Amino acid sequence: MIKAIALDDEMLALKIIENYAGKIEHLSLEKTFNITSDAQKYLNKFPVDLIFLDIEMPSKNGMDFYRSISQHTKVIFTTAYSEYAVDAFSINAADYLLKPFSFERFRAAVEKVKISPEKDEVKYLSIRADYKLHKINFEDIVLIEGLDDYIRIHLKDHSKITARSSMKNILEKLSEKDFARVHRSYIVPVNTIRTIVNRNIHIGDFIIPIGETYKDVVMKIVNG
Repeated sequence: MIKAIALDDEMLALKIIENYAGKIEHLSLEKTFNITSDAQKYLNKFPVDLIFLDIEMPSKNGMDFYRSISQHTKVIFTTAYSEYAVDAFSINAADYLLKPFSFERFRAAVEKVKISPEKDEVKYLSIRADYKLHKINFEDIVLIEGLDDYIRIHLKDHSKITARSSMKNILEKLSEKDFARVHRSYIVPVNTIRTIVNRNIHIGDFIIPIGETYKDVVMKIVNG
């Protein structure tokens, strides 16, 4: 299933995309936006696979908006202006739909979007924090700590990155074979789960408690 959002300052254009998306089984249009800042806030909390994105908008050019987010998100530009096509494909757009476009043309564009089922191929985490996009290698992560609506990533160089995200959302961005949730407030690299002392995992100076819900997962890793 491809999870998508649409961003366009024209409500009619959003209605058309919503209608077309509803006819494609493997496409889930999660939300539509006509203000870029609202779309940005949503993406910070709920990453998606694909964005249907207008280019000429009052508050922010669609190209600039796309460049400001993680490039793991695919984009299909939807615009009335043909002159942006070269620029669109230079930033690896999946397709470029010139308004007005038919359902068949829309479906053909969606078919070009290939979402890899293997998260394990990605060896780094992209996350926005402190008004910057951080690219963090998996091997540099010591642990991830949950803090209500935020997460704190502890790195091997003793630095920390705090970002707005849920533990569930951050776990979805990580490789399943490299990371495991061991407590409602902790995600740790699998290769650090070696010895359990009094139902705690010791990672350097950190002592991580094992949550009751996650103990079977942890023991499977230890015994595996």
